[in-house]
Amino acid sequence: MKLRRSRQPKRGRIEIIPMIDVMFFLLVTFMLASLSMQNLHSLAVDLPQGHAAPLQPKAPVTLTVTPDSRLFLDKTPVTLATLAPTLKTMLAGPDASVIVAADSAAPNGVTVQAMLQARAAGARHFLIAVKHVD
Repeated sequence: MKLRRSRQPKRGRIEIIPMIDVMFFLLVTFMLASLSMQNLHSLAVDLPQGHAAPLQPKAPVTLTVTPDSRLFLDKTPVTLATLAPTLKTMLAGPDASVIVAADSAAPNGVTVQAMLQARAAGARHFLIAVKHVD
């Protein structure tokens, strides 16, 4: 008596559509996670426009100058007299950078005086924040 096989062995196959769905889900998850990790220590001001390559300092300290000449260090209000002592405690290391976010309507004299006070506190590199223009 001859026995027949009831079924032919099926070959396994990889479905690509669910894999694409999973990859898009992971992409969106990582994009949202990276956006939530951004840490911006400045107030909203109207920045001047320009083209510049994005730089990422090691430990950024943001010096904000508003249109009415108020000064902030990482959202902490300071004056020209208290800027240097306050900034000295915030700077990390000898190669410290300060991001200057001056409003386009802010007086240039106040911005320059604030930068001079920051240099006296130990800041060696200044990065000027601008809005990216497409």
